[in-house]
Amino acid sequence: MRAIVLDNGLAFRSDYPPPARPPGESIVRVLTAGICGTDLELARGYMGWKGVLGHEFVGEVVESETSGLVGRRVVGGINAACRRCRLCAQGLERHCPNRTVLGILGRDGAFADLLALPDGNLYPVPDSVPDELAVFTEPVAAAYEILEQTAVPRNYRVLVLGDGRLGAVAAMVLAAEDYHVTVGGHHREKLAALSALGLAAQPEAELDGGYDVVIDCTGSGAGLLRALELVRPRGTIVLKSTAAAGANLNLAPAVVNEINILGSRCGRMSPALDALAAGRLDPRPLISGIFPLDDGLQALEAAGKTSNLKILIKVS
Repeated sequence: MRAIVLDNGLAFRSDYPPPARPPGESIVRVLTAGICGTDLELARGYMGWKGVLGHEFVGEVVESETSGLVGRRVVGGINAACRRCRLCAQGLERHCPNRTVLGILGRDGAFADLLALPDGNLYPVPDSVPDELAVFTEPVAAAYEILEQTAVPRNYRVLVLGDGRLGAVAAMVLAAEDYHVTVGGHHREKLAALSALGLAAQPEAELDGGYDVVIDCTGSGAGLLRALELVRPRGTIVLKSTAAAGANLNLAPAVVNEINILGSRCGRMSPALDALAAGRLDPRPLISGIFPLDDGLQALEAAGKTSNLKILIKVS
C-alpha cells in the first residue's frame, strides 16, 4: 500500500506492507487525514518514532469482526489500550502504560491507504458530516477535554496562547461553548484569519494579563513562562503542548500566586463528533490546503510553514 513513512528521514512508499488485523480490531481505508504539530515534531525526531505518521483521520471500515462496522465511515480514538491493567480498570485507558498510539507509539498511522484500530476505538460518522469536517474530530476532542477536566465558569476570561492549528481549534471550541476567549499569538496573518472567523485575536505582546485561565498551545518551552505572566493569582494554566522543547523554568511565581497547572492531552471522541454534527462549530475555514497522498511529503512541508493553518491529505 501507499504510505508516508518515517525511518531515518521521511519517504513516500508505494510498497509498504498493509496492516494485519488482530482479533478485536478493524481495518480502515483512510479517506482523509489531517496534519498536526505532533506529526511535524515526530518528523524532527520527537520520541524517536519510526513508522507511518498520522493520527487525525476519517475512513471507511473494510474488514471487521463487528459486522455493523463494515462499510461505515468512522473516526477513531488514537490510544489503543490493553484493557487489562489497573489504569484501564479505573477507566483511564488513554493513560494505559501498555497502550499503542496511532501514528505516534507502536502503531502505524493514518498517512496510508489502510490502518488498524480496535473496534472500541471507532466511532461512526453521521452521513451529514463530510470528510473535511469529520477529520477534525480528534483535535476537537482534545479541546473539549479542557472542559471535562476543569470547571470554568462562563464569565471567566480565557486566553488561548498560540495562534496555530491547536490554538485555533481550542479557541473555536471554547467560543462555541459560550466562553469569553481571546487568542494571543505572534503571526499577524493567522490572527487576522482568526479574527475573520469572529474570534478575539491579538498580538501576544499586546495582552494585558490577569486572565482567569490560560491555555498554552504554543508548542514552545517558553509557553509556560509566558502563561505564568498572564494568568491571575489562583488562576489556572492548561498545558496542551506535548512536543515543546525544554526550557529553564522558575516555578516560584506558580507557588507565590498559587497557580493551578493542568496537563491536558487527548479527549473523548463522542462529544466532539456530536458538536461537529450539530453545527456548533465548523473548523473547515482553517484548511489552508488539501494534498493527495502521493504528494504527502509536500503536504508536510506546507504544514510546516507558519503562514498555513490546517493541511489535509486526501488519501482515497
